[in-house]
Amino acid sequence: MDTLTIAQVPAHVYFRPTTFHQRLLLFGMVEETGNVTQAAQRAHTSRGTYYYWRPRYEAEGVAGLATERRRAPLHPRIPPISAELREEVLAYHQAHPDEGYRSIANGLAKAHNWQKVISYTKVREVILADREAHSAPSTPPTPPAAVFSLPSEAVHAPRPDQTINVDLCVVPVVHDGSAMVSVSLSAALAGALPNVAERPAPVPECPGQVFEDSSLSYSQQMQAYAEKRTAKRLSKGERKHRRRQKQAERAELRAQSDELRLQRRRQRLQRRQEDAEWKARRQAQREARQAERRLSRQERRARRAERRARDLQWKADKVARQVQTQQRQAEDETWRQARREIREKLAQLTDATPLVVAWLAILVVVDNGTRRCLGLPLFTAGVHVTAEMVVAALRALCPPELEFLISDNGPQFIAEVFAQLAQEMGLVHVRIAPYRARTNGIAERFVRTLKEWLETHTWDSPEELAALLAEFIVYYNDRPHQGAELDGLSPNEFARRLNCSTC
Repeated sequence: MDTLTIAQVPAHVYFRPTTFHQRLLLFGMVEETGNVTQAAQRAHTSRGTYYYWRPRYEAEGVAGLATERRRAPLHPRIPPISAELREEVLAYHQAHPDEGYRSIANGLAKAHNWQKVISYTKVREVILADREAHSAPSTPPTPPAAVFSLPSEAVHAPRPDQTINVDLCVVPVVHDGSAMVSVSLSAALAGALPNVAERPAPVPECPGQVFEDSSLSYSQQMQAYAEKRTAKRLSKGERKHRRRQKQAERAELRAQSDELRLQRRRQRLQRRQEDAEWKARRQAQREARQAERRLSRQERRARRAERRARDLQWKADKVARQVQTQQRQAEDETWRQARREIREKLAQLTDATPLVVAWLAILVVVDNGTRRCLGLPLFTAGVHVTAEMVVAALRALCPPELEFLISDNGPQFIAEVFAQLAQEMGLVHVRIAPYRARTNGIAERFVRTLKEWLETHTWDSPEELAALLAEFIVYYNDRPHQGAELDGLSPNEFARRLNCSTC
């Protein structure tokens, strides 16, 4: 029997844990098609998932697919938490709400003469269970009538100002009417973008363009082509020579920079040795003076000549030290000047110029039910717009009867201040699933329409762009729309009819 090598063994495919809707779709497709493989591919699961859940589905129906049971029971040897200890944990947590689970466990151990009475995982279990018990009871969602059918069209809010879609887009600070680069906020922040401030470079002259001149004969065209081709080849050789010459100059400057750095290191080592010798001489002078103070008057008189000679030598040493300090300052200035010249020369020889990209950020706020644009706040911070700026703009634009706010998972929308906004206004913040931008499709389509309209206009400052955005809001809300449910009505007219029907 042939044996499989390691390279021939198929790799195991990993599937993430399935959700309730995946299992509903899986069994629904099996009932419709009778093919487990096609149903598993449609639900993005494995075949084993179907056979794992089939006994529970046959016994309990759809309810058996709702929740997944424990794989193993709790360990019987672990004693349960007593009621007294549970109350002690909750009391300590109430008295110290800012402390974590480990700190609470350590605090209880300290109260029990440093005896470990509960682990931090059990502390977490007790606190979460108490929090869940005191929270509002949540009812499981009612399954739709057609369990296994997916909606064919997007579901929109039934009344105005109930749900809004928000998104952020970036545009250049200056626009000359050329094609606008479509970029995301994260891409603009990464800087991997073309320089929008630069104008497109002219098309270089090509030798083959001489054949487009019909006034020249064939011989003249060939002669002109040969001359231009030779000139271009020579210029290419000159450019290559200049490029190699620049490379050699850069290599020489880098070698000079390395040598300058090595000299600086040797100089620092020498200065450390000189400073150590100076400190030793100064310490010896202090010790000699202290020893002289302990002598008697007769002994000091006997050593007066020796003391004067030592003082003269010490004064000479201090003068030499001052000269040495001034010399070091001059050496440091010389070294800085040499380093500055090398860096300037390297900057001049560097071909690549720094990329300067300037952007403006626009917050898109669109009503989900009527497609009406509620506002387009402009942020001069560009790609560095913060969540605080977005929250301040939404406070001024969001209607008081707002219930739901749909956004993507950008850093401005997942910040803590955004969650505080949702809590203060009493609305539900709905974040789309990753890589499912169509969930926020109303805002995404609005961004596309906005950029297509801005491509036909020019601006030279943020103030001019703000005036254009105000003009676009009026244009967009009053123009007829061919989207679903509007059927040729403008967002303002559609909102007016919905308000009249609800009166």
